[in-house]
Amino acid sequence: MTNEYVKEPRALKDIVADTKKIGFDMCGEKDVGVLLRVLGASKSGEFLELGTGTGLSTAWILDGMDENSHLITVDNDEKLLSIAKKHLGHYKNVEFVCDDGNAFLERLKKENKKFDFIFADTWAGKYEMLEDTLEMLNEKAFYIIDDMLPQSNWPEGHEKKVEKLIDYLHNREDLEIVNLGWSSGVIVCVKK
Repeated sequence: MTNEYVKEPRALKDIVADTKKIGFDMCGEKDVGVLLRVLGASKSGEFLELGTGTGLSTAWILDGMDENSHLITVDNDEKLLSIAKKHLGHYKNVEFVCDDGNAFLERLKKENKKFDFIFADTWAGKYEMLEDTLEMLNEKAFYIIDDMLPQSNWPEGHEKKVEKLIDYLHNREDLEIVNLGWSSGVIVCVKK
């Protein structure tokens, strides 16, 4: 069974076209996007995406969110963010931030920000500042990561980082976890 019949967010085709024009190849997969939309539809509140890229995953998250929810999405590359802003900037409940992920997480930590949904699609919040990021989860909040299955663009030795991350998450007593061994490899955690 595939997600070929799933209706895509309206802006997705234009984002994909602009992404291809600039040669950016670290794009989210459709299956992950569908999951993000479904999980987003189950929550109302504060959302955080770490690693906007050109906005492919952002489009799916926004498509699932209700109008009372708010998404902050962060990337350190203005060129990539400009594509996301161009196609998704009309949403009133999204805030685009161009900043270093770790520096941004430090600010959120000082502000004692809490979230109901965090999608970490970059090093910040996944391999760096992980514990701080998990502390930002409200009770019953989602923490979602992808790229947990071997990828052709992984640097040498990266599989050890992935194994260490998975072990760390599974050993935390405050998380319920499911490993999804499809698409790029997804882990969904819920804060107890």
